[in-house]
Amino acid sequence: MFLKTLSAASAIAALGGAALAQPAPRRNIKLGLDNFSVRAMGWKAPQLIDFAAKLQTDSLFITDFDALESFDDNYLRGLKGKAADQGLQIHLGTWSICPSSTRFKNKWGTAEEHLSLGLRMASTLGSPVLRVILGTGEDRATEGGIEARMADTAKVCRRQRSQALDAGVKIAVENHAGDMQAWELVTLVEQAGKDYVGVNLDSGNAVWTMEDPLASLETLAPYVVTTSLRDSAIWESPSGATVQWTAMGEGTVDLRGYFKRFAELCPGVPVHIETISCFNREMPYLQEEFWKVWPKARARDFARFLALAKKGKPRDPWKPLAGQDRKLAEQQYQKGEIERSLHYCKTQLGLGLKP
Repeated sequence: MFLKTLSAASAIAALGGAALAQPAPRRNIKLGLDNFSVRAMGWKAPQLIDFAAKLQTDSLFITDFDALESFDDNYLRGLKGKAADQGLQIHLGTWSICPSSTRFKNKWGTAEEHLSLGLRMASTLGSPVLRVILGTGEDRATEGGIEARMADTAKVCRRQRSQALDAGVKIAVENHAGDMQAWELVTLVEQAGKDYVGVNLDSGNAVWTMEDPLASLETLAPYVVTTSLRDSAIWESPSGATVQWTAMGEGTVDLRGYFKRFAELCPGVPVHIETISCFNREMPYLQEEFWKVWPKARARDFARFLALAKKGKPRDPWKPLAGQDRKLAEQQYQKGEIERSLHYCKTQLGLGLKP
């Protein structure tokens, strides 16, 4: 299977073309991986640190508490030391802190308790941020719409403002799974307070809200404190458009233009690659029902998304070969995706501080 067996180096060679012949100039931007890229491995934090070190990254984004074997300060300090020995900085993240979101779980207590726990652990790990989410696109159809969920999220953040400021940790709200467009996330950050709340920029999630990733970057840049980035392929379909997330350099986004602007607009912010591929998602904007949850979508942003869609061609989603063990195939596929992506980022985009 091509995606399973192709090495990172040969994958880049297979992309071909004169544009890939010359290495990109270094951009002095830290490069790391988001642990969700290898979710099928089921690795805990020590294994993730070893994997990131093997791939010569500068940073590791642990975006869920389940990767931590303990919440004890001594354990967390040990992880911080292990990462530092490998020249890695850890960024920490978690999931929904919106108590009224369809995705909120009380696994870690109330929303306020959940956020407080995350801030403490981020501080102990030396993470300058704590990534959180509101929810998903499903929240747009809940009572009060996304505006009500944004207000609830901002309220939870404000209740932990002092702890965040004292810890020196910024609450980084992600544009997640179709929940908020860029301008809506800016509104949330401003409501909560930009002195202690920022943005975790997700380029793949931008296309789930009918945004060009570059347009999303330009809107969110003043607030961005960390990232979870991937490439995307977009093409027109009978109901509107179809989106498939891809490994870096394998989609239809102009990544060279994107990271040129990223370097200008987000100096000092690390690039974390979060590859989530293998499936297609429909954006049926030609159906009237679709627009009920997007009453304030902006025409200019939508036009830029449409321009991207017109450039793409249909792609089949990934699936394991007949008779292949599904779990093993997913593990191999995910490792291949992140390895190719990091290699592309280093050699073709000039990202990363290590060789």
